[in-house]
Formats: sequence, structure tokens, C-alpha cells
Amino acid sequence: MRAEKPGARRGRGERAGLSRQRILDAALDLVDQRGLKALTMRSLGEQLDVEAMTLYHYVPNKDALLDGLVEQVFTAAAPAMDGAADWQESLREYAKALREGLLRHPAILPLAASRPAVTQATLDAIEASLRMLTDSGFPLGRALHALNAMSVFTIGHAVMEAQLAVDAHESGGTGWLAELEAERYPLIARAARDGAGVDDEERFLFAVDAMLLGFDTLRTS
Repeated sequence: MRAEKPGARRGRGERAGLSRQRILDAALDLVDQRGLKALTMRSLGEQLDVEAMTLYHYVPNKDALLDGLVEQVFTAAAPAMDGAADWQESLREYAKALREGLLRHPAILPLAASRPAVTQATLDAIEASLRMLTDSGFPLGRALHALNAMSVFTIGHAVMEAQLAVDAHESGGTGWLAELEAERYPLIARAARDGAGVDDEERFLFAVDAMLLGFDTLRTS
């Protein structure tokens, strides 16, 4: 009887070095380059140089693949909540990291806005976040409200930034606004000329800080 060669029992996916994480990384890279509509099991298999059917050993269907893409962005933001003693700073860092991740991968925005968190990794991140908030004095219901409100606001703001990005001199851009009739729109024109209140990140963090102040007020009232 001949000894079995090492690795002889491995499946095709294993021989190709596949794992769920590698598949999700490749899927994210594909949609970054070609858009969400280009993502199919066949196109993903071609990118990984395997048959599409091989992928089903790691992601059972297309919905699971889409849920995994949402997971990629949300769990990348979740570590910002670890290790910080202050719940306000933790939520602020989470919101910043989530916005940055969504803007870095804008093709994921429709998924983030429409698909619930259902993977084990995203649920683990939510559970850890709720634990942090309840340990900081939030009743469970208000902890969930705070986390959901921050997430929904961040997604919405990122969607707005991605969809409304215009050249400075196009209609609605700062250059265009700066040329408005000063007598009729003195404040709008001045804000555009001075750059007051026109920075997306500054606006986002201003709103996040306002929300955190409100959460703190309502946390135990």
C-alpha cells in the first residue's frame, strides 16, 4: 500500500488556497474595480482562477456573498471601538472608521444601506458594542438606539457624499455658490468664499459630536 501524498485529500478550493476571507477580499476588490453589477459567482471564480462551483463550499449563495461584503466594511470599523475606556470616543472613532471605509469602497454603499447585519462577525461586533454601552450605563434599549442611530447616520452621510460630489465650479459647487448674487444670498456666498461649513468631514464630525452629547444627556435620564 502506497503512502498517501500530503494534501491528496484536499479539495480544489483548498489546493487553490481558498478560504472564505480570501473570497470576500477578492469580491471586494472586484466590485471596487468593476462595480457591484459585475459581481457574479462566475466572475469571482475567474478572478480567483477557480470554477464558480468551488466557491459554494465557502459561501453558500450570492446573498451570503453580499452579506460578507457588508461584513468587510463594518468589521473593519469595529476595532476602533476596542480598548478605549470612554464610550463617546469609541463611538466617535467607530463612526469615523465606518465613513472612511464606505467612501473607500463606494460600491458597497447600496448594500450597507439595504442589508441587515446577519453574519456571525457583524453580530459579534454589535454584541461587543452593546456590552460596552451597557457597561457605561446605557439601558439596553437606548444602547441599541444609540448604536443604530450612529450607524444609520454614518451610512446616510456617506451616501450623500458619494452621490453629491461635484466639481467646485459645477452647479452647487463651492465656486458656483461663491458667485451667487451677494445682495440676495450674502451668507451662502460668504460661506462658499471662506470655506465655512463646506468640508464634508468637518460637517460629519460636528454632527457626530452633537449626537454623542445628546446620547450622554439621555443615557440615564
